[in-house]
Amino acid sequence: MGKKKEKREKKAGKRMTKKQLTALLMDFFQEKGSESVSLKQLFEQLRLTTHPLKMLCMDILADLKEDDYINEPEHHTYRLHQRGVEMTGRFVRKSNGKNSFIPDDGGDPIFIAERNSAHAMNNDRVRIAYYARRKGKTAEGEVLEVLERANDSFVGTLEVTRGYAFLLTENRTLANDIFIPKDKLKGGKTGDKAVVKIIEWPDKAKNPIGQVIDILGRSGENNTEMHAILAEFGLPYSYPKNVEAAADKIPDEIPAEEIARREDFRDVTTFTIDPKDAKDFDDALSIRSLGGGLWEVGVHIADVSHYVKEGSIIDKEAEKRATSVYLVDRTIPMLPERLCNLLCSLRPNEEKLAYSVIFTLNDKAEVLNHRIVHTVIKSDRRFTYEEAQQVIETGEGDYKFELLELDRLAKILREKRFANGALEFDRVEVKFEIDDKGKPLRVYFKESKDANKLVEEFMLLANRTVAEAIGKVPKGKKAKVFPYRIHDLPDPAKLDNLAQFIGRFGYKLRTAGNRNDLSKSINRLLKDVKGKKEENLIETVSIRAMQKACYSTHNIGHYGLGFDYYTHFTSPIRRYPDTMVHRLLTKYLDEHGRTVSEKKYEALCEHCSAMEQLAASAERASIKYKQVEFMQEHVGQIYDGVISGVTEWGLYVELNENKCEGMIPIRDLDDDYYEYDEKNYCLRGRRKKHTYSLGDAITVQVARANLEKKQLDFALPD
Repeated sequence: MGKKKEKREKKAGKRMTKKQLTALLMDFFQEKGSESVSLKQLFEQLRLTTHPLKMLCMDILADLKEDDYINEPEHHTYRLHQRGVEMTGRFVRKSNGKNSFIPDDGGDPIFIAERNSAHAMNNDRVRIAYYARRKGKTAEGEVLEVLERANDSFVGTLEVTRGYAFLLTENRTLANDIFIPKDKLKGGKTGDKAVVKIIEWPDKAKNPIGQVIDILGRSGENNTEMHAILAEFGLPYSYPKNVEAAADKIPDEIPAEEIARREDFRDVTTFTIDPKDAKDFDDALSIRSLGGGLWEVGVHIADVSHYVKEGSIIDKEAEKRATSVYLVDRTIPMLPERLCNLLCSLRPNEEKLAYSVIFTLNDKAEVLNHRIVHTVIKSDRRFTYEEAQQVIETGEGDYKFELLELDRLAKILREKRFANGALEFDRVEVKFEIDDKGKPLRVYFKESKDANKLVEEFMLLANRTVAEAIGKVPKGKKAKVFPYRIHDLPDPAKLDNLAQFIGRFGYKLRTAGNRNDLSKSINRLLKDVKGKKEENLIETVSIRAMQKACYSTHNIGHYGLGFDYYTHFTSPIRRYPDTMVHRLLTKYLDEHGRTVSEKKYEALCEHCSAMEQLAASAERASIKYKQVEFMQEHVGQIYDGVISGVTEWGLYVELNENKCEGMIPIRDLDDDYYEYDEKNYCLRGRRKKHTYSLGDAITVQVARANLEKKQLDFALPD
């Protein structure tokens, strides 16, 4: 036994002063290095057996933590804080100057004052010097070097004077406007929306210096604003001409030898069901009776990988985009128009190549067998969701026999899915009716009806079946590398908060147990709140407790759907992961091919997940823009709404009539001094104790509609 350890053990059982125990603890953590130690282990190893010693130890641990000598990675687990004088990580810029640095090791954020930021921009990778922490003050640092720029292009409005110009940005993460020399303006004029690249930011200069990359058009014009939203998120707003030219060279005719290689479904009743404005028909359904209460249902998916070869110019562009982007008034396609709307689209009365999952089901919608095959199909009818819904509701119309049977089978599949632990969130989608200039005329809500659910159920079945075909292997065998669509269990801390929060309304929720137990408990909660005044609030808070679904080669199942294996196979025209799945499926099923590189495909999965998030953000921004544009005509009007968000700077309110969301700034709540209660999602008045809570009904007046900032301000009516 080492002398230091022996001395420590002798001392530990006796009474000790705070100074002695502090020295002992500091030695102990130095010896442990990067190893984490629980409170229980610490008491045992230091032989702190008496209650006074344990309490003293807890006090000293709190001091050591405040002094940054140790940190607490988990509750009551401690380790030596091994930060050096210099660190690398990510810089997070705030327009109010309260910037922070997130270390690569995932430690606590460090405050970086504006004067110490060295002009680092949001999400830049930087190297910082870490200051010695002053007692009672937050950790602080100084940027020494920008290692890698996250973004050097910004979107804004030009202001041109006689000698120079500026780009005025609405980007809250860039505190300063960008100075543009006259020779770098590319013909831009005052009031033009432009994309500007920062070319330098001299040490002593307040403003960065930039050059115009692209003029998007006049500020306020619909086309300009939609392109500006795409550019803001780094998404493409035009299609490269050389990629379109490559698509134009692909022949229309399907060679006879290609048809001979495939299963022929041209004579089987087949149709597509899509939104009324869709042009890219990814999927079609076929159904025929096999007699004896058996049905053959085909889920036919556009065979994009037949036309788009891996590594080709078209493939590289699709991989980079990773998804089609759906803004309010337009689609920015992943593939060139000739492919997505013509060659691959499963249009009626045209022979098309498909990749299909063919199911044999009995009357109870039990899958007796399936096969995954390349096919040739010919769709008999293009239904809109509304047309298919009418056939389901009235029992009359084209292909009523086939549609009604598919609807009956889908309803049984859906019921089983929820019984097996799938979550049932029914969210309303906001849609706009717009004129030919892009001006919003009215807002309406898109609800998911039986026709939508019919298509959804068979797509889910196909996606799950494909994932199981590759991922489900006998015990002891390793599954081949494959992209899965995964969804983790809810965050335990958020689930605990949710359980405590809903307890105030008299509801209960399980926070521990297996996946099925948790799902059933959440579904029961959603059922119990249906029609109650707190329904909106509890559904909102429940969704916030959920994780985001993403793509990965490491399968953990899909919690929200209640599936152990799930992938995306059914939309290769608009999602790159589906194209990856098609190619690997062909390789593994046809050739019994060797597995592919996990590292390569995991990187592709991460890229696709990131692009999906960007596309969703751009879509939300376009909806927000149209909501503000729509509400410009209604400034001064009074609406009923519901509090949809609570922050320290104000209340977000969603209007019942049109789901437009705006904010009441906290400065306008001038009848009291309000304090933010993060745990209970509310603002509470200090004197009068009046409370504004998430989900509360509220009446508001439209005060301002700022299109440039995509911001609606509400006020409380007099």
